[in-house]
Amino acid sequence: MFENSRGMKRKTGLTTAILLFALISQAQTRPAPKTLSARRTTEQIKIDGLLDDAAWKNAPAAVDYTEFRPTPFKKEDPANRTEVYLLYSDEGIYLGGYCYERSRDSISSELIGRDGFGNNDYVGFIFDTYYDKINAFEYFITPLGQQMDAKMSPNSNGPEEDFSWNAVWRSAAKIHNDGWSFEAFIPFSAIRFSKKSVQDWGMNITRRRQKTGQQVTWNPIDVNVNGFLTQEGVWSGLENIRPPLRLQFSPYFSTYANHYQGKWSSSLNGGMDVKYGLSQAITLDMTLIPDFGQVQSDNQVLNLTPFEVKFNENRSFFTEGTELFNKGNYFYSRRIGGRPLHYYRVQSWLNPNERIVKNPSETKLINATKVSGRLQSGLGIGFFNAVTAAQHAVIEDDAKNRREVETNPLTNFNIIVLDQSLKHNSSVSLVNTNVWRNGSDYDANVTAGLFNLYDKKNMWNFGGKLASSNKFNYLPGGGTETGYSHNFYFSKASGRFNFSLGEELVNNKFNSNDLGYFTFNNTFDHYLWMGYRWTKPGNWYNSIYLNLNLNYSRQLTPGIFRSANFNANANGQLKNLWYAGVLVGYEPEFNDFFESRTGKVFRGWSNVFADFWIETNRSKKYSFFTHFMYVDRSLFDSRRYSWGFSHRFRFSDRFSVNHSLNLEPQKRNVGFADHYESNGSPTYSFGRRDISTVSNTVGMKYSFSGKMHLNARLRHYWSEVHYDQLFDLLDDGSLRPNTFDPQAANQNYNVFTLDATFTWEFAPGSFINLVWKQFVDDYNRMVSDSYFQNFSKTMRTDVQNSLSFKIIYFLDYLQLKKKKPKS
Repeated sequence: MFENSRGMKRKTGLTTAILLFALISQAQTRPAPKTLSARRTTEQIKIDGLLDDAAWKNAPAAVDYTEFRPTPFKKEDPANRTEVYLLYSDEGIYLGGYCYERSRDSISSELIGRDGFGNNDYVGFIFDTYYDKINAFEYFITPLGQQMDAKMSPNSNGPEEDFSWNAVWRSAAKIHNDGWSFEAFIPFSAIRFSKKSVQDWGMNITRRRQKTGQQVTWNPIDVNVNGFLTQEGVWSGLENIRPPLRLQFSPYFSTYANHYQGKWSSSLNGGMDVKYGLSQAITLDMTLIPDFGQVQSDNQVLNLTPFEVKFNENRSFFTEGTELFNKGNYFYSRRIGGRPLHYYRVQSWLNPNERIVKNPSETKLINATKVSGRLQSGLGIGFFNAVTAAQHAVIEDDAKNRREVETNPLTNFNIIVLDQSLKHNSSVSLVNTNVWRNGSDYDANVTAGLFNLYDKKNMWNFGGKLASSNKFNYLPGGGTETGYSHNFYFSKASGRFNFSLGEELVNNKFNSNDLGYFTFNNTFDHYLWMGYRWTKPGNWYNSIYLNLNLNYSRQLTPGIFRSANFNANANGQLKNLWYAGVLVGYEPEFNDFFESRTGKVFRGWSNVFADFWIETNRSKKYSFFTHFMYVDRSLFDSRRYSWGFSHRFRFSDRFSVNHSLNLEPQKRNVGFADHYESNGSPTYSFGRRDISTVSNTVGMKYSFSGKMHLNARLRHYWSEVHYDQLFDLLDDGSLRPNTFDPQAANQNYNVFTLDATFTWEFAPGSFINLVWKQFVDDYNRMVSDSYFQNFSKTMRTDVQNSLSFKIIYFLDYLQLKKKKPKS
């Protein structure tokens, strides 16, 4: 949300001489942060969006806002000024304000649903309650009174703002002819803070005016200075605030009706989520007998790579408030309840005349627990534990005799994280993950130390991590396999010119895949990123970013060149609020040690590539994004094209439709096809192939009110692989044509999914969900049909339908206690 560049990822590599250029930009003296005195109130305030309660007359006002996008340090136009008032009571925080506009038509509003910014103006409050300039809570309100909330904390692996975190609080807003007003109440149970009798909180307030692309803040933000929280103001003098008992329950009841291959099945489920404040800072979250059947369907694809597909996490328990557990990127939550350890081995366990009757592709989660929070000393503590049940496949012989084989044992997943905040936006962390399996299967452990250090001026940054992995009872005879990895980086974080220089080493024994997502090992990589930015608007642009990326990678043992990459890109925002970017790059011929699936090297191609993208003004009723990529490969004169087009039309503030189409044809691509035995020795077959991939997605959203929404998403994916020549992979990494029939390696995969969801938040934190899901896929070797023929055949395949109803009711112990009748 506060990202000030749409640039490429900072992955690079070059000589250290470039560091001299860092001297062209020096840290600027920052003005003292703004301060707003906190005032307690004992008066009642009705949260209706109107500032007509008597308490607001004496409330301290946060005024005089400064623009940081698109024109940094420009003072707010008085006709569009922002006035915000803050009070606190024994129970929580009251927020109120008025966002002036020249006319009612200047206000952007859309009923988009919880945590969806959409085409909305908004006001946001950022509270750094521990005043460590690293961690904060965010609360946003739109002109229609809808809410967004998030946790903010540094995360090198993804966005700093975690919008999967949700709190229960109240808000309301009203639109007027000269602007819009709002009120909100955040109970102290929805925020964490220290036990000090007198507290100062870091705070900032931001407002977005969507139609003009403007964003202003109460305490000025310099986009050339690293960090948003490093430039916060202060809400000072909160006295004797006490955390309430935090005990909240979310029991659920669900029922499913499923139809597949002409048969109906049904199920009833019940369970509960529990949230309990072990102390003011530490919270216990538990899910008992969880039900994730209503989560959005995965975007299934035909995977031609040697690595598994990484899917998004859509289960709220594993996304909400997990920022501590993502430190170091050692936690991939889809491992929990994911594919059984021996799922693919069942075929090899068959006796003659036996077949697989049932082989579940997911394990069953029994329960999961999170304990997390941050102490007054700045120490963040995270503990996560989950247990999955043993999973079995069913095998049947010709006489209908059945037997079960275990594909996954009873398994315990555990994470412990300690994260200490330091001065100057710095931190050190310790991460430990464990996977314990019942029986003879191996156990796994990863331990890592991380550090991220800034100087006093927030200009220079030095960080890294050291990690070791252990697989117990993994080697023949029950031995332990131990691996090691590290990475270090040095960067200039503030100013118009920035860079980051680093290296990463992973030996051939390191593996964090049991609870993380891990691909390459036995590598030694160096990278360099350099960037220069123009953040002051010019005649035709609002901002421009130039980036240079260099990568160099070697096999660690033996020391052999793997790959290198160079690319340069420019991107920015134009005066009409469109975004545009262009990228060009080159990769020399590489050595791939993974494509053969056995470690045998494949000597690949060199290539040049270019990419262009453009995005129109999203505040308009119609907006679109498109990109085009072209890759020219040296081997077999191969070509790769990629074109994506997505667009959205808002019929009204309640109803919108979006559509995305992605096409990726590849001509004369080369990759792994199969392996076979030849004269008693394994031979690895590669193939020259044409690949056509189409992904087509349509979405619809209709809002009956701010609390009631209907969403539908349809996706059809088609990928066709047509081989015209097979090759043997030789010891030197080159290819030699063989006489096998290439058509036998052809692949054709279609998948269609439908997710239609009706959601009604009938009380704060309480929901009724009605979901219809449809899934159908088709895999074959026929590659002669067109896109529409494939789609038609897919829809004639057996379709899996699921209709489910789920009710979740939020119960707060304090509210129940207040409602208890007096004796």
